[in-house]
Amino acid sequence: MHQRSFQQSSRSASAGRRRRGGRGSSGKMFFVAGVKNTTGSVRGNERRSIYQKFREVDILDKKKTVTALKPGEDRAIILGLGMILSSIVMYFVLGITTLRSYADSVWTEEAVCVVLNSTLTADVNCSYSCGSDCWRASKYPCLQVYVSVNNTGRITRLSHNEETQDASPECFYVPRCQRDSAAMHAMILNISDRLKVNQQLTCFYDPSERQDRVILTRLYDHAVLFHSLLWPSCVLTGGMAIILMVKLTQYLSRLCEEIVKIKR
Repeated sequence: MHQRSFQQSSRSASAGRRRRGGRGSSGKMFFVAGVKNTTGSVRGNERRSIYQKFREVDILDKKKTVTALKPGEDRAIILGLGMILSSIVMYFVLGITTLRSYADSVWTEEAVCVVLNSTLTADVNCSYSCGSDCWRASKYPCLQVYVSVNNTGRITRLSHNEETQDASPECFYVPRCQRDSAAMHAMILNISDRLKVNQQLTCFYDPSERQDRVILTRLYDHAVLFHSLLWPSCVLTGGMAIILMVKLTQYLSRLCEEIVKIKR
């Protein structure tokens, strides 16, 4: 009896030890698993924080790029608009000066004129500036030139250009008035001698015959009109090109950003 009770007590004691050992091992396993889960979450948080840092740096760089490009684009657009406005002003000035004179000129047809007579007539009075609010009188000889127009066959008087025709219709050339009248006389005489040597000249006449006189040279011909309109057109084209390039750059920048977002 004593041996049986001793054996039962020893068995119960060993079973209790086994139960305690099982509980201890399960507690150790739970602790290790908790440590592993905590380590994984820490690593995940670190990865997220690193990704967020890179993302923030990327966004900051893009913002810096945008803020750096925006003032340059604004300056370029202002430059383009300024060039366009300048060209418009130039067109306006040319429109009331060169284009108007070109449109008012009636001597449009070219012909061959033969010099018939070139003579010096009476002196013409003129005035020149001698200072502030100071004008003095002088004179120059009036040169009259008669030509025969081959295209029409009529005989008429020849003038140097449109301004000479408006200033003095009777004279071929109006020199710049100066103090030395002898110098002006020598100049007019030299022109008369050249016209006598070169008797066939290229001249311009009015095909509508509103003006019976012909002129030797045109102040506002096609070449003058072309060169007058060339520079405003270049400035206008340059201003429009600058604005179009800025707008194209902005469009390509937005397109690249959208492509990058789609890839991500």
